[in-house]
Amino acid sequence: MNFAEIWETLLPKPFYKNRSSKEKNIYMGIKIGDRVRFLNSTGGGVVKKFINKEMVEVEDEDGFGVPTLIRECVIVETENTIHTQEKRKDPSKQKLEDKKPQVVIDEDDVEEYKPTETAEGEKINVYLAFVPMDIKQLSFTSYETYLINDSNYYLAYNIASSNGKIAMSRSAGYIQPNTKIFIEELKKEQLNDIELLNVQILALKQGKSYSIKPTYDVEVKINAVKFYKLHSFVENDFFDEPALLCEIIKNDIGYGSDVINEESLDKIISSKETKFVAKVSKKQNIPDIIEIDLHIGQLLDNLNGLSNADMLEYQLSKFNETMQENLSRKGQKIVFIHGKGEGVLRKEIITQLKTKYGNCQYQDASFREYGFGATMVTIK
Repeated sequence: MNFAEIWETLLPKPFYKNRSSKEKNIYMGIKIGDRVRFLNSTGGGVVKKFINKEMVEVEDEDGFGVPTLIRECVIVETENTIHTQEKRKDPSKQKLEDKKPQVVIDEDDVEEYKPTETAEGEKINVYLAFVPMDIKQLSFTSYETYLINDSNYYLAYNIASSNGKIAMSRSAGYIQPNTKIFIEELKKEQLNDIELLNVQILALKQGKSYSIKPTYDVEVKINAVKFYKLHSFVENDFFDEPALLCEIIKNDIGYGSDVINEESLDKIISSKETKFVAKVSKKQNIPDIIEIDLHIGQLLDNLNGLSNADMLEYQLSKFNETMQENLSRKGQKIVFIHGKGEGVLRKEIITQLKTKYGNCQYQDASFREYGFGATMVTIK
């Protein structure tokens, strides 16, 4: 039994299961030879074959076969009425049930799906995407929610609303490599229901060996305010229209867009950390001065997923690391460049100097050289 068959026994049956052949033919519609257009991207063509129960191959105008999710196809001409185009509503205004294409599947037409793999696809990258149905009406529009699998792995997933202790599943199933699937249509009044999501992911490959990935259980905080701001919706590689993207897993590391899983914090920091080098400069008539730039942008390459508290904790860890390395060097002067800002980092540095390094002297560094954003410490 392959992976798809295993999950079909565990998950709710698709809409075409448990029906007689006659019922299937009545309830479903897409057949080989039908002309379709793509629901969420430009283009279309003629259905040439069924790849599996979820995908068909669509031949475009240039004669190229394009593997496409059945749910992403909208019939414009049937095989029997090839000269009569069916009139349909604007996909962005259709109800969710109208967007799910009806499918008749001939088992003889189904071929084993063999995903195309890429070198970068060996790292797991997963996103939740929110696409406004009418971006010109952000105050009122609904959103299409998608799960994006940007990897070479099959992913079993569960997405659940949560209050931190109790969760309710919103969608569960599996997604094929390098594809996206529609999850739900989200109305404005439902935004509060997704402020906290739990996303669970299990990654594997079918019929071949693969690198074992961890089982991901990521808590994601969704900022509802972003849904009211036009700049939150950006151009991206997954949709023709702007979308709000939320990183769930980035390069095998699981974390949310606004909060971070504590167990993976150390892994995230170590993956983003650049080589920390203290700059030493010669000054006339005074001992060598060590300059340490504590601006977070100088310490980490990527700040995605880190809260203000996480960044402050990391800056203080570098402050303490430098102090410990130089405590034995009497007379050593160290300038910590922290910037003016709101003064939070400076206050924390002063507090630690008083509590941990009481034998050291400190003062504001030279305004002429560093402005108001630096503190000089002298080791005693």
